[in-house]
Amino acid sequence: MATELMAQEARALLQQAQGRVTPTRVEVLSILLGAKAALSHQEIEQLAVQQGYSFDRVTLYRTLDWLVEQGVAHKVNSADRAWRYNAQTETPHQHAHFHCRQCEQVFCLEQLQPALLVSLPAGYALEQVELNLHGYCPACSIKHAG
Repeated sequence: MATELMAQEARALLQQAQGRVTPTRVEVLSILLGAKAALSHQEIEQLAVQQGYSFDRVTLYRTLDWLVEQGVAHKVNSADRAWRYNAQTETPHQHAHFHCRQCEQVFCLEQLQPALLVSLPAGYALEQVELNLHGYCPACSIKHAG
């Protein structure tokens, strides 16, 4: 199972979203909270199995969709055309994503706010921003340069 600290944080986020706090939602959100990078459906499923938790694929897809709809997770379309998911503890989802060409991980760059947020023309109402950067993460940059 996920660490108790992650599970507590997941329960709190689910309660804030005013949704049912089910074991599957807690487990999936705990996995996302503990991840250093956005995870694919398959990676989430593998981590759940490693942690002794099992659920069917349909349940996992529905859980991920619900978490995204409630704003406690977000999904990113990665370079390999697979959706990757990450916990969203801050509102709203307005930051850049970095796709590493070497390790294929997707990282949220929370501190990088796209400049277009301040230059949006009058009358537009922004809901979400997706900015995808491609290159090499710090670990892979060293390998790539050498």
